[in-house]
Formats: sequence, structure tokens, C-alpha cells
Amino acid sequence: MDANQRIARLSAHLCPQKFQSMEESSSLVERANCRAKGGAPGFKVAILGAAGGIGQSLSLLMKMNPLVSVLHLYDVVNTPGVTADVSHMDTSAVVRGFLGAKELENALTGMDLVIIPAGVPRKPGMTRDDLFKINAGIVKTLSEGIAKCCPNAVVNLISNPVNSTVPIAAEVFKKAGTYDPKKLLGVTMLDVVRAKTFVAEVLGLDPREVDVPVVGGHAGVTILPLLSQVKPACSFTPEEIEYLTKRIQDGGTEVVQAKAGAGSATLSMAFAAAKFADACLRGLRGDANIVECAFVDSQVTELPFFASKVRIGRNGAEEVYQLGPLNEYERVGLDKAKKELADSIQKGVSFIRK
Repeated sequence: MDANQRIARLSAHLCPQKFQSMEESSSLVERANCRAKGGAPGFKVAILGAAGGIGQSLSLLMKMNPLVSVLHLYDVVNTPGVTADVSHMDTSAVVRGFLGAKELENALTGMDLVIIPAGVPRKPGMTRDDLFKINAGIVKTLSEGIAKCCPNAVVNLISNPVNSTVPIAAEVFKKAGTYDPKKLLGVTMLDVVRAKTFVAEVLGLDPREVDVPVVGGHAGVTILPLLSQVKPACSFTPEEIEYLTKRIQDGGTEVVQAKAGAGSATLSMAFAAAKFADACLRGLRGDANIVECAFVDSQVTELPFFASKVRIGRNGAEEVYQLGPLNEYERVGLDKAKKELADSIQKGVSFIRK
């Protein structure tokens, strides 16, 4: 292969659409299948919203994941720069960038896992409900692209408010006739990550040694940490339970306030999203006993969607677990969570049906 061919093949990784008009050129005929030298087999992953605050860090972390063979980065602005930057990392995943609505379908075609952090971040004084007005339309458009181009992909939805955006995506998929409830997972992993961190601080343990189920939803009082089910088994005083529950529920606000208008939880969210995506990829690979909390289509309660522990396998969330025994504090919290969740879910459903 001569120098010009090598240069063309490398350029095709960064911006394949740029070379569409040159398709007859022998050096570019195989550009869609070109792979980085040394590339390993694995899964194809797309990040929608890759140039945002969460998206950039998440792109970096997914480029580091050895289970990723092809990484597609999509956004409406700044994707070429993020793509070029991330593509220089010496890991095996091939990185390709896609810019603007006209390239959405190309970004999604053939993907195994689609991660959606797209949307505006929460700012001081802004509620998750405020986010709905902007982010609902974004999620609708992206979901329509998924339904058309990769209907069998597992979808990790991060865009807030998750309690409403997951029902929006579900309604879009239902309209398209592609809805598989096992493959649509709202990412609540950040609540679990925070719970493990804050509980570990109280117990004086390494967070990696702690397990804390967090159920309900992904906003305020809908976030319900089940402190009675913490592992290793332990007991908390009423004051500790109140402190931990409130801090876990208000973790996002804590970061927004600390950043004083400069952003929301982007770094910890990217970490949590990458951790959850890795669990999904291991499930797709066929690994056994992959159990994480996620906001999914559920029959655990009377609500159509609910966050609880799920077993992730080749088909997505293959099993949704019951809540287990709750103490009185958690039962009261569950009632509060369900009341607010019901409204948020209906808001998402109504956005599409109307």
C-alpha cells in the first residue's frame, strides 16, 4: 500500500463521510471496513452527544475499554476535534466521528450498544423538570434514528430527566415497531456510585468493597438507596440513614452548587456511564452474573418503569429483580418515590402520544 492509500485509510477513520464523493477511488473502496492496525475483535459502540461535558470524558473511557472494537462519536457540534483527540490514544478501538443530523444514521448503523448523554446540563436553579422541555425533543430524534438504523442495539440512556426520557424512547420504539423492553436501560449507575462512596465513608471502607442497591428513579426523592441491604451487612443509626439518604438523593445538586454555575456532574457521570456500559458489553459477551441497577420496563411495582437490580445478558436486561425486604423508612420512601415517578413517566409518554 502506497503512502496516499495509507493516508486515505487513516482519514476515513476520523471522518468517513468526508470521502463519500471519492468512493470510486480504489484507495477508499473498503473505507467502511478499514480497521486500525492491531485492532481487536469486539463490539461496536456509539456515543450520541460525544462532544458534551459527559460525552468527552465518556468517549475517552470507552476508547480505553478492551471490549470496544469500533467507537462512533456523534454530536451536532465539535465532533471532529473530539474524534481526532480520542483517536490518538493507543488502544485497539477504531474511532470515527460524525457531525450533525445528516450523519446520524451513519453513526448508528450496525451498532451493538448506543449510549446517549446528549442534552443540556442542569444549571443552578434548574430542576430536572426544566430539562425536560429541551431534552425530550433531543431524545425523540435520536431514538427515531436508533429505531431505523440499529433496532437491535442495547440502548443506555443518560439524558436527563431519565424518569421521563426512558418512557419517551420506549414510545418512539413502540411506534416504530422495534420496542424490546430488555434493550432500553436508563442509566442510574451514578446514584449507585455515590451511594457506595458515601456509605463507605461512614463505614471506613473502600467503596469497591461496598454494595448498595439504589431503586426507584433518577431524581430527588425518586432515588431510594436501600441501606438495609448494604453489603457487607451493617447497621446505621437513624441520623446516619437520614444523612446518607438525603446526600445520595441530592448528589447532583451538591455538584451543581459546588461548580457555581460552571456545570453539573460530568466527570462522575461519565465514570458511572462507562462502568455501566462495560457491564452491558460483558453481558453481550455472555459473561454470567452481571447484575446492576437500572431504570427499565418493570413489573416490580405498579409503575411501568422502575429502577431496580437487573441481570444483564446477551439480550440486555434479561431479568428484573424484586426489591426484597424493606424497613419502615424505606417503605415510606418508596411511596414518595412512586408518586413522583408516576407523574414523570406519564409526562414522557404524553410527550410522544400527543
